[in-house]
Amino acid sequence: MSLPVGSRIATVVAGLDWQQPWLAPWRADAAGLLAQLAAGQTVAGALNSLNALNAQNGAFEGTPWRAPVRFVDQSALPPGQAYEQFIFDTRQVPTRENLHDLFNGLCWLQFPHIKCKLNALQAGQIAVGGVLPTRGAVRDALTVFDENSAFLMAPQPLWEALLARQWQRLFVELRPLWAQAQLVLFGHALLEKLANPRKPITAHVYQGTQGMPVAMDGTDSLDRWVASDLSAAKLAGKPFSPLPVLGVPGWWADNENFSFYDDSDVFRPAKH
Repeated sequence: MSLPVGSRIATVVAGLDWQQPWLAPWRADAAGLLAQLAAGQTVAGALNSLNALNAQNGAFEGTPWRAPVRFVDQSALPPGQAYEQFIFDTRQVPTRENLHDLFNGLCWLQFPHIKCKLNALQAGQIAVGGVLPTRGAVRDALTVFDENSAFLMAPQPLWEALLARQWQRLFVELRPLWAQAQLVLFGHALLEKLANPRKPITAHVYQGTQGMPVAMDGTDSLDRWVASDLSAAKLAGKPFSPLPVLGVPGWWADNENFSFYDDSDVFRPAKH
């Protein structure tokens, strides 16, 4: 006998290791989310319950919408309509019963300013060029950002090594400096992949955070800073640097053995 949909996704969410460092921003929401799902709520319903609490705490103040989005079943998206345009027009996020859309919803809760800005930029690109088979540089970059980006707050030597893809320097020689750094994952597809951690999983670190203060005052400050930094012109330049996230000190036990970084299929040198 198959489990009801709500029970299946509740089982998946309960099986996640919420103590992993990449899930740190969502630990506070995890217990409430799991309780809602275990009680039979859909992913959209559980997210709306958490969203209502966040709205009471002023999470969406200062966003263009000044109010939280509402999560709805995927069936609410009319056939043929672009997903991003539907969100922009209705302030509703079509949501399926899977981990991918659950993490997308959690990103809306934790980073409402960034998500609103991304959606506005997507809608702006659609308004200019329509929905074409080829997305174009800006829409491609927006998709990469939304699905797979991460934010790094770190001392300048770590940034220099990352941009040069000097992996031994980044993770071995400069290892003590990681105590002064913070990596926050944003992309919901990236978070979904880390439900089953594998060495090759790689984030696209947004280079705009190179100019961010190393010490940020919580998620809200990060959310507002990145949202203010994003623009179509900046994204057109593909401002990302690859970072195999399980190489980050303290994120994966295997990287305590420095031979972990000798794998050139994962830690690839810069192209010349």
